[in-house]
Amino acid sequence: MAYFWFKAFHLIGVVVWFAGLFYLVRLFVYHAEASERDEPAQTILKAQYEIMEKRLYHIITMPGMVVTVAMAIGLISTEPEILKSGWLHIKLALVAVLLAYHFYCGRIMKRLAAGECNWTGQQFRALNEAPTVLLVVIVLLAVFKGSLPLDLTTWLIFGLVVSMVAAIQLYAKKRRQDKEKMLERIEQQTSASSAG
Repeated sequence: MAYFWFKAFHLIGVVVWFAGLFYLVRLFVYHAEASERDEPAQTILKAQYEIMEKRLYHIITMPGMVVTVAMAIGLISTEPEILKSGWLHIKLALVAVLLAYHFYCGRIMKRLAAGECNWTGQQFRALNEAPTVLLVVIVLLAVFKGSLPLDLTTWLIFGLVVSMVAAIQLYAKKRRQDKEKMLERIEQQTSASSAG
């Protein structure tokens, strides 16, 4: 019975943790892009994003991580022989990478607050995709265990990464085009009002 409780709360922790990680880096995108705004909007937005980032990191993301790890330890304690499984070693290595990502995000958050981070919104968008790849591989390992088809999985991950890179590039192109159109409209309105 303990196994099912540990598993249920492990899954809840994973959902909370990943939701926090995805939203946190999205806030970093907005925080970085606030630098493009004029004052006083820039200062107001950055202050608001700082508050949101800190609350999200400490109240949602960190507890999600702690519950995930604690319940995983509980799961392993109910089936200690699982520690001999090769797939679990890979999964735990990927979780270690995810933990490093989590704490790296905490470091970025502090650097943004101190005004020491020069990353662009585009760079944060790319960073935001890292946990997606980790999530997919970790879930596949947990579901398939030792029978994960490596050739198909490799192509799936490759396709996922290529799709994400393409989507980020297309979105950047669309944003540039939208900005150009907006500047063109402003220019037209300025010309029309000065002619009138």
